[in-house]
Amino acid sequence: MPDRYGGDVLAGDWRRPSRGRTTDVVVELGQVVEDATTGFRGEVVGIDPQMGMVVLEDRRSTRRSFPMGPGYLLEGRPVALRPPAKTERRPSRTASGSVAVHGERARVALPSRIWVEGRHDAELVEKVWGDDLRLEGVAVEFLGGIDDLAAEVSTFAPTARRRLGVLVDHLVPGSKESRIAAGLRGVPHVLVVGHPYVDVWQAVKPDRLGLRQWPEVPRSVEWKKGICAALGWPHAEQADIARAWQQILRQVDSWTDLEPSFLGRVEELIDFVTAPPT
Repeated sequence: MPDRYGGDVLAGDWRRPSRGRTTDVVVELGQVVEDATTGFRGEVVGIDPQMGMVVLEDRRSTRRSFPMGPGYLLEGRPVALRPPAKTERRPSRTASGSVAVHGERARVALPSRIWVEGRHDAELVEKVWGDDLRLEGVAVEFLGGIDDLAAEVSTFAPTARRRLGVLVDHLVPGSKESRIAAGLRGVPHVLVVGHPYVDVWQAVKPDRLGLRQWPEVPRSVEWKKGICAALGWPHAEQADIARAWQQILRQVDSWTDLEPSFLGRVEELIDFVTAPPT
């Protein structure tokens, strides 16, 4: 006898929606989806993961924006549109402007060296040229001043395979630094170059700090403290000077933030110490 009342309504998975349960789908350009609430159906032509929105374009070229999430149909199935996974964009250039090389391990340090006067010089060189130097295997060391540079060079004992490049501050005619550098002129396998600035702080373009130019500091005043005083920064303690330098260093992202006269000298030293022996 036929069942006048139909089958058991509780038989099977009665809780399952007729179109199936919603599944997560990563949204992609070119997908054709339908907004279940409005019935608007179109191709995904825009994705804004930051705002959590997608742009659909229907066959009449009408475009509408919708929030990502549940409430869409894809090929008749209910889906929740999810943003694409973030992909790490690896820079194509290093901070120095060189072509970036990815996947290469840093080389074992060469016997050649680059010396700079102080810690701040070394930190600035590392920030801009660090990737290049590690790839080439060049170590940068700071001296804490160059008053004993001739003796330090003699101890280092440079050779054709163990070259030494030295970056000197305030290398201008008549300065103490120029006289020291002149004493090493002609020493084999040694290159001493310098920039004209009293301190490496000035190698950072002043407009990066909102300045038209670096303040003038009287000779009777310690230069870094005088700069901090002129800028209204604390300068009584060495810790104040260290914080001031970190504030300056944070303004440097690449070679474009540095003065050309400093850039050229560092590049010259890198070329010198990495050149093949002759």
